[in-house]
Amino acid sequence: MIYILITALLWGTTGTVATFAPGAGPLAIGSAALGIGGLLQALIAVSALRTEVAALRVRTLPIAAGALAVAIYPLAFYSSMHYAGVAIGSVVSLASAPIASALLERFISHNPLSRRWVLALLLGLGGSALLCLAKLTSAPEDLLSTLWGLGLGLVAGTSYAVYSWVAHRLMGAGISRAAAMGSVFGAGGLLLLPVLILTGAPLLASPQAFWVASYMALIPMFAGYLLFGCGLTRVSPSTATTITLVEPAVATLLAVAIVGEELSAVGWAGMVLLCAALALLAFPQRLPAVAPSPGAQP
Repeated sequence: MIYILITALLWGTTGTVATFAPGAGPLAIGSAALGIGGLLQALIAVSALRTEVAALRVRTLPIAAGALAVAIYPLAFYSSMHYAGVAIGSVVSLASAPIASALLERFISHNPLSRRWVLALLLGLGGSALLCLAKLTSAPEDLLSTLWGLGLGLVAGTSYAVYSWVAHRLMGAGISRAAAMGSVFGAGGLLLLPVLILTGAPLLASPQAFWVASYMALIPMFAGYLLFGCGLTRVSPSTATTITLVEPAVATLLAVAIVGEELSAVGWAGMVLLCAALALLAFPQRLPAVAPSPGAQP
């Protein structure tokens, strides 16, 4: 859980950092961040990919689905923040992911969901809803743009849940973390390369834009997804996506402190609910001790 929490903190910086390259559109930022980051994931996993190529070949369909989700996610995520603002875009994208993840686990993997997870999800969604309400009431003239951002956020959250579920499923089938993450993110990075070629020129127009793209690719995407993959080896996708609800809280704080976005009392109440959801998942559940049966050996 600590790995995933650190990942969420890193991801929470991306929206604010992207504002330092205003000449680059969301497609350029997204394709550079996860395109390059995904290819780096594959590069460090070359040895594992070669060793497990036979096991990966028989799972081509889920890997392809995960790669497509990896390619869709950054384009939808950064576009959502472009239209609706850093705070609301990240909130909707991350808040919708646990729902999609839960549906995948419940109806495809047939895994039951605990009451603790459901409560954490409700708290997280409630906090996210309050953050969205705060944005809509503070800038009603931006309703159409905000609605576009909401829709793209839902697409981003769903794609995030899909590739998390695929990576976890591959690891559960005995494929190493390096091979699972390298195959899914490497293929996703290849799909993003044409978008980067078509839209990425502004990222080379100034040193600041170049460093923004470099930071996004190396820190939150490459290093962040390394930690995320380590977390997925022990944590279910539904729990992982719920823990990352801390990202919109971080993104909102940075948007207020650095970008200059405003947050009302309603928005701060939403932040409190998001923190409560994280705390509920962070502390391990105490299990009752099982009394030894009569005649059992000590």
